Amino acid sequence: MTRKFFHGATQRTTHPLVWFAAVICTVVAIAVIIAGISVFAGYMIIHPRVPFITVTSAHLDNLQNSVAGLLDTEITIIVRAENDNTKAHASFSDTSFILSFEGLNIARLVALPFDVKKNSSVDFHYVVQSSSIPLSPEQMDLIDISLKRDKISFNLKGNLRARWRVGLLGSVKFWGHLNCHLRFHPSNGSYIHSPCSSRAK
Repeated sequence: MTRKFFHGATQRTTHPLVWFAAVICTVVAIAVIIAGISVFAGYMIIHPRVPFITVTSAHLDNLQNSVAGLLDTEITIIVRAENDNTKAHASFSDTSFILSFEGLNIARLVALPFDVKKNSSVDFHYVVQSSSIPLSPEQMDLIDISLKRDKISFNLKGNLRARWRVGLLGSVKFWGHLNCHLRFHPSNGSYIHSPCSSRAK
């Protein structure tokens, strides 16, 4: 007689800690998705824009070079800090620019930390006066050529730091860089307008 033996199947239960970990992971995943949707919605509503600085106007008030190779100059520069955000104020700091001619530093333009209200701007009126700046023979030749062509160029280069609040993203900081040429007609000091801004291109 053949005997048959039957073994009962054992049922394994999931450990409570595994279920707890699964629940935690699910909650975290849902929270991340909700946060992402909220940030995206806030971005679409606020449309944050990076504050920037631009040169709006300038004038060459004086330009003289002596036979001894000394340069006297006076330049008026209007710099505007702009905040195009309609729902956020902006703060500017570490604003510093160097005005130079063919590698020769003429002056340093700075501004103390300041705020710009939402969807507004602030103008800075700089009057740069420099006298008896020694020129190299090459620089003297460039001055003479510029006077004959009635066109002279100065370089304005520097940095600034902008900070503003972007909805749920919190406070955002951004470094802006300015590097452009300021061109003038020496005969009447008029400014030849050209793009000069820290705005990202």
